[in-house]
Amino acid sequence: MLANLAKAPAHGYELRQRVEQGLGTTLSNNSLYPTLRRFTEAGAVTRTPQAQRGRPTRHVYEITDVGVEMLHDMLAELPDELAAEPAEFMARLANFDRLTIAERLAVLEARTRAVLARAARTDEHIASVDDDSWARIVLDQVLTRSHSELRWLETLRVRAAEPPLED
Repeated sequence: MLANLAKAPAHGYELRQRVEQGLGTTLSNNSLYPTLRRFTEAGAVTRTPQAQRGRPTRHVYEITDVGVEMLHDMLAELPDELAAEPAEFMARLANFDRLTIAERLAVLEARTRAVLARAARTDEHIASVDDDSWARIVLDQVLTRSHSELRWLETLRVRAAEPPLED
């Protein structure tokens, strides 16, 4: 949400649409508005009423300097406990243009550690299931996806090491 507001102010519905387009997922109002309220209370976002003729007042949200700093800090760090969550990683990856090379590489390293750990756990489980079981099919697929993601992360690492594009 903060990354979208950093591009341009928006009212709630517009912000929800932009977030959904950027993440390829749906975002409920039950998630959107409480988050906006927390950001407003933290001083990261301002909320300004905007009158509409014949319709209820809507509120326009705009990121503050505090919010820009908060956004950067959130993007630059990927704690190990979040690194295994694809959405957490993808949100940071989508905003790599806001990060330094060192910050990008740190995020990629955290995700790589998480994927390697998932692959190791999967390898351990594979040893305990029958070769012709449905569980084995699932575990083989998880392992295949892990190896595929590790190859992808390596290509991202090469690109992330390039200097940021000039605006």
